[in-house]
Amino acid sequence: MIGWEWRRVARWAVLAAFFLLLVTNRGFFARPPEGAAATEFVLQLKGSDTMVNLGQAWAERFMKLHPDAFIAVTGGGSGTGIAAFINGTADIAMSSRPMKAKEKELARVRGRPPVEIIAGLDGLAVVVHPQNPVDALSLEEIKAIFTGAVTNWREVGGEDLPIILMSRETASGTYVYFREQVLDNEEFAPHTLLLTSSHHVIEGVAASRGAIGYVGLGYLSDRVKAVAVAAEPGAEPVPPTEEAVKSGRYPVVRPLFLYAVENPKALAREFLQWTISPEGQAAVADVGYVPVR
Repeated sequence: MIGWEWRRVARWAVLAAFFLLLVTNRGFFARPPEGAAATEFVLQLKGSDTMVNLGQAWAERFMKLHPDAFIAVTGGGSGTGIAAFINGTADIAMSSRPMKAKEKELARVRGRPPVEIIAGLDGLAVVVHPQNPVDALSLEEIKAIFTGAVTNWREVGGEDLPIILMSRETASGTYVYFREQVLDNEEFAPHTLLLTSSHHVIEGVAASRGAIGYVGLGYLSDRVKAVAVAAEPGAEPVPPTEEAVKSGRYPVVRPLFLYAVENPKALAREFLQWTISPEGQAAVADVGYVPVR
């Protein structure tokens, strides 16, 4: 009886040792190998707050197809993502603005010549409080509001109520695009509140009847109202819908960019190709942006 018990203990000891060998040497729980080789299983995406939800949707769907891969997605703004790409701490930069010439040159100097992929389209929506009676604005009126030339809603057909300006902070590609394309490179009014995320813009506008802000299509909700925008005074105002963005009728449309090195590692190359595949473009639509394919 004692011999039988001893043999059973010995058998379990052998099995336990074999199991330990599997776990520590073969990645039994789908852990990537330690050391430099581990980076082949990991992608770092960083940048545009506008694209964070899209990046996370891409990552979740891609990892289901590739269980050994791990994709980390973080925001911080387009400028932050591009800087991380240039210094090598991000494999892919997400940006709601194109890289500047000086950024591309710095990336080349650092040995990271960038390749640009347009992975989606976005209509930049101007949002107000749901109880604000103003339903449409021209680009000229929007510029006057955000530069401080117009400070009360009654000046654009609304209530006698001071306008509260809410904007993204300066590292944001959305801020840069809005300032360049809508404000014609003029400065925001000094009293503009600079917020760290599009989510905070939505929260701020939803909380104040006199507020106005701007966000990408993927952040729209029934907590705020997106006004229709006219390209010029007297023109037909167009709401920011998928059809209007795709057709070009909506006057504030921008591409959504991904930046990677010319010859990325295999996982990055496969991921980038997948983002513009039918499956990757379906994620673009599901998040609220406009597919390019």
